[in-house]
Amino acid sequence: MNENNVQEQLKEAGIDILKCMQCGMCTGSCPSGRHTSLNVRRLVRHAMRSRDVLEDEELWMCTTCYNCQERCPRRIDIVDAILKIRSIAAHEGIMLPEHKQVIKLLLEYGHAVPIDEMNMKKREELGLDRLPETVHKYPEALDEIKMLLKVCKLAEIIE
Repeated sequence: MNENNVQEQLKEAGIDILKCMQCGMCTGSCPSGRHTSLNVRRLVRHAMRSRDVLEDEELWMCTTCYNCQERCPRRIDIVDAILKIRSIAAHEGIMLPEHKQVIKLLLEYGHAVPIDEMNMKKREELGLDRLPETVHKYPEALDEIKMLLKVCKLAEIIE
């Protein structure tokens, strides 16, 4: 893989981050940036320069609210770029341990948050059904979910 294959893959996806003039509108619009170390402008600059962006933990702090993308004066698809970079990183096995754990739960239970007795009780106290409208309520759907996840090769990503 060449030095900045990330930039090439973004270009192939129709996302041109090189149009960025580093105005900072994205960072100023980012609600996550107020509560985390996420600096969207820096992340875009990092992606423009190096494939090391795949190792950047800030990549995973974006909540994909699209505020940055909606306000970008150059109309850069910033969130789409972040999602593409995440995808590249994940396919190279680079992701936070917490995300790997979520994938393991999906593969096993078909749901990222297994519902235990305590959760069921809390749901009832809130006036909700004991089980949410997921594979917890419809266990016959679990095989279909597992088949979809297998076709997507999700297990290979965390190996």
